Amino acid sequence: MMNRSVLRMVARSALLFVLPMVARAQRLLVPMDDSQSDHLKAYGLTYHAIKAGASAEWLLNYRGGSFLLADTPEIRREAGLDGVTYEPVNDSRLADIRSEIAANNMESVPLEKAPRIAVYTPPDALPWDDAVTLALKYAGIEYTPLYDDEVEHGDLTKYDWLHLHHEDFTGELNKFYLAYREAPWFVDLVQKNTAAAHRLGFANMPALKKDVAEKIREFVERGGFLFAMCGATETLDLAIAAHNVDIADTYIDGTPMDPNADAKMDWSKTFAFRNAHLEMSPFVSSMSDIDGHQVNVPGRRQPLGTFTLFNFSAKFDPVASMLVQDHRAVINDFYGVTTSFNKSVLKPGVTILANEEGAPWVKYIHGDYGKGTWTFYGGHDPEDPQHGIGDQPTDLSLHKNSPGYRLILNNVLFPAAKKKPLKT
Repeated sequence: MMNRSVLRMVARSALLFVLPMVARAQRLLVPMDDSQSDHLKAYGLTYHAIKAGASAEWLLNYRGGSFLLADTPEIRREAGLDGVTYEPVNDSRLADIRSEIAANNMESVPLEKAPRIAVYTPPDALPWDDAVTLALKYAGIEYTPLYDDEVEHGDLTKYDWLHLHHEDFTGELNKFYLAYREAPWFVDLVQKNTAAAHRLGFANMPALKKDVAEKIREFVERGGFLFAMCGATETLDLAIAAHNVDIADTYIDGTPMDPNADAKMDWSKTFAFRNAHLEMSPFVSSMSDIDGHQVNVPGRRQPLGTFTLFNFSAKFDPVASMLVQDHRAVINDFYGVTTSFNKSVLKPGVTILANEEGAPWVKYIHGDYGKGTWTFYGGHDPEDPQHGIGDQPTDLSLHKNSPGYRLILNNVLFPAAKKKPLKT
């Protein structure tokens, strides 16, 4: 019996032989409503089309945020191999689609340049996975992993889009020492991060992480696109605000946290949050009051509900519309070290992309910063609401139509969009 790789090669060869003989339409519509067989791989198909220089458009609010691609043998072949649903579109049907878009809360946005993607992630395997890297790998979208050495050496200038793995930029390692201080993986993590700090000229891990956070801030200010989930969202802003304050606890650097640290925090350069209160106790597994759910703190943990995506005007607010394109408007919530963002600490001007009705927190937020943008998405894994340390990574072939994972991949594609002048 032939194995899967051989079958795939045979399929590719057969398609190479057959496809040039097939009459092609002007465009291929990649629907993103319930007719799509694999929503996540559809993003990879679109990304590769853009990278190859083929014409591509994002049809905002049209059938779940569909894509309109050039009809080429290569695109048909990849769609067939990956199981992505597409529909040939002739001139008459294309005119009908454009007419429908013009008459409704929809918009067509050209996708012109595939962003250069980097993921800030430790070089060694940790006992937890990362939803973004899972999504990128499943969709077949290329990315470059980098970590502290590369950031400190200025490598961020090589990339357009940066995702932050579930890092704690305060240098406290998410206070995992409370439960895992004797675990080999945690001991190794402390040793390697401390060694990296000394190698790069810093006194300790918190000092290094604080400087890395500042370089990420500068990356966005210069025009970069930043995406973060889980604890990286909260701790990045805490580290930026604490540029002249020691907020690490006694376990990490041997000195108690400054009891006046709250008053000394400078929120003027942070992305999303202001006036948050630090968790002063090294024995409470929380970083601050930014997170509304406090999943790891007994007595504070809030139950999960659902969150609802906002329905933005595609014509007047295309960026926010791109970030919420989905085939579902209401999505099941999921925990993370940071699950949600309390409204009381959001900066003015932050765009709320999704929230839980009646709750004091929101789930998904976005904003401009300098010449760039940032997007924060609370929680760890959209398809594993209570994912724990040591659990197996989510198999996305079982969740290829995940509405929660689609939000991640919206962020990957949105930097490719041609910027249109604002309509008045």
